[in-house]
Amino acid sequence: MKQIEQKAINTIRLLAVDGVEKANSGHPGLPMGAAPMAYTLWSQFLNHSPNDPQWTNRDRFVLSAGHGSMLIYSLLHLFNYGLTIEDLQNFRQWGSKTPGHPEFGHTVGIETTTGPLGQGLTNAVGMAMAERRLAAEFNRDQYDVVDHYTYVIAGDGDMMEGITSEAASLAGHLGLHKLICLYDDNNISIDGNTSLTFTEDVAKRYEAYGWQVVIVKDGNDVAEITKAIKAAKENKEQPTLIKVKTTIGFGSPNKQGTAGVHGAPLGKDEIQLTRKTLEWAHDEDFFVPEDVKGHFDGLVKDSNEKAKVWEEMFKGYSEAHPELAKAWKQWHSRELPQELLKDASLWEFSEKPMATRSTSGEVMNRLKKHLPNLMGGSADLNPSTKTYLKEMGDFQKGEWKGNNIYFGVREHAMAGITNGMALHGGLRVFCSTFFVFSDYMKPAIRLSALMKQPVVYVFTHDSIGVGEDGPTHQPIEHLLMLRSIPNVQVLRPADGKETTAAWIQALKHQEGPTVLVLSRQNLAQLEGSGQDAAKGAYVVSKGKKETPDMILMASGSEVPLAIEAQKALQDKGIEANVVSMMSWELFKNQSKEYQEEILPKQVTKRISIETGVTLGWSQFIGDAGIAIGIDDFGASAPGEVLMDKYGFTVENIVEKAMTL
Repeated sequence: MKQIEQKAINTIRLLAVDGVEKANSGHPGLPMGAAPMAYTLWSQFLNHSPNDPQWTNRDRFVLSAGHGSMLIYSLLHLFNYGLTIEDLQNFRQWGSKTPGHPEFGHTVGIETTTGPLGQGLTNAVGMAMAERRLAAEFNRDQYDVVDHYTYVIAGDGDMMEGITSEAASLAGHLGLHKLICLYDDNNISIDGNTSLTFTEDVAKRYEAYGWQVVIVKDGNDVAEITKAIKAAKENKEQPTLIKVKTTIGFGSPNKQGTAGVHGAPLGKDEIQLTRKTLEWAHDEDFFVPEDVKGHFDGLVKDSNEKAKVWEEMFKGYSEAHPELAKAWKQWHSRELPQELLKDASLWEFSEKPMATRSTSGEVMNRLKKHLPNLMGGSADLNPSTKTYLKEMGDFQKGEWKGNNIYFGVREHAMAGITNGMALHGGLRVFCSTFFVFSDYMKPAIRLSALMKQPVVYVFTHDSIGVGEDGPTHQPIEHLLMLRSIPNVQVLRPADGKETTAAWIQALKHQEGPTVLVLSRQNLAQLEGSGQDAAKGAYVVSKGKKETPDMILMASGSEVPLAIEAQKALQDKGIEANVVSMMSWELFKNQSKEYQEEILPKQVTKRISIETGVTLGWSQFIGDAGIAIGIDDFGASAPGEVLMDKYGFTVENIVEKAMTL
């Protein structure tokens, strides 16, 4: 190893050490042990441009072991991404650009939010999938406009997480050869040595998944790391796991190789000893030697040149293939085509009752002609969720030009992968399963919201209407759970036109994920439904009085029931308005005037009707209102029987109304 390389690696180590020490909080162990592999990757292999961090064809780098965030912050500082020494000194402080775990959208150069272990590697699988799909669409002879790798640094904790196994299994099946994971194999977790819990042969497991595995016995050997990454890039059939044997906290004479260096500052005395061990001749904190600065400046110049070369190549591509260049721009735009917004066929449905999962399937297959980059799939449930895009091809190994993804029974990874695809750019992504299995996906949905990624989650079989499958498959608390996550819009349409409104709203919404909640059972096509559903709530059926005696509000499959109850109440001389409340979030974003128009304050007699927990409805029905819902689990029986037993009947609604 060249002397300047060793000095650069130690600079990375000690910047991380100093950042954690000043914050009196953080994880110095991983950056100290993984610095050689990170330096080797960034200095020799990673195609990126500090001058243009959003360069489309950049390699993606994901620090899946996000607790080691000072590693990537040190790299971003040294590679001139705009992070200053002051930013490193403000590690983990209020308002800093260097939060405790890397946050997408907060710090330039961070490709995804990591920290919840396993999510980063799973996002990386999605990024690698997006790269393959876009390459298949746009590359032509002499013009490989999409040709980049996705690199990951993952730790023992990542390898233990179940989501990682799901994602790695799918990556191996698909043969994502441009996905390379460097595994920081240091045998330490918070509780101590991994021998306490983790004694499997990770290499054999990944080989069984269909990955190439390369072993680096000494994580400080830059030449061996270089050789391993080259071997990974030479493999055109498989993703690669590079198992790098490291020492956590390398250089700390009293703490290296122990759990004590994982998540706590070294302390001033140990830092002095570490500097001595690493033959570091400087006592100043956060010190970058001039020759190291010059070394990184040279690397930065080379990196920026790669982006310039690509830009020149893309100009030639645009001249040779103008229609493809136009499509490229459209695929990477988040604006909806005007032709889509004007397409009347999106709103046309037969009068026969249909499940909203079926109307959603019809809408998706109408949308695809306007959105050729609409891509996604289900967790082994296409026949049930109706999310298959006809004539759009299947995404499989070597057959990359397909928009339908078979995720298999891997719900958690499915959500994490679609996050990665959305983060990559160029695609509009969705995924689907039964609503009750959103439980398996919640951590990744939360990250969709945190990163403001426009993933569309299509959840079907949304209530006790599932019927005989019983309480294991009948969602109860799930609507409230998803509504409680900041920045998630939850849409539960009541018929075909509301489903169209929901899909268009989902595609327009670019500042977070959308959840579509759809019925298994057939629902009537409502006379008064339509585009107003996108406001979150509207009067779908108005009573005969200008100011009604009562308001019945419902979502989804309960809206037709509320309209039937409205008619029964009219026979008793009670006039009610029926409000279809497709989305709490959208309604609360409307003006106070509109909210008052739909739910006038003087009408205090209110009933909510929804096949889920009643918690939360009080904000709309008030203290005097009645919430009809389910605050227990369901049961196994035909759906119509369950609706009767749990009080979702005209008779029960009328009875409750009479008590008001």
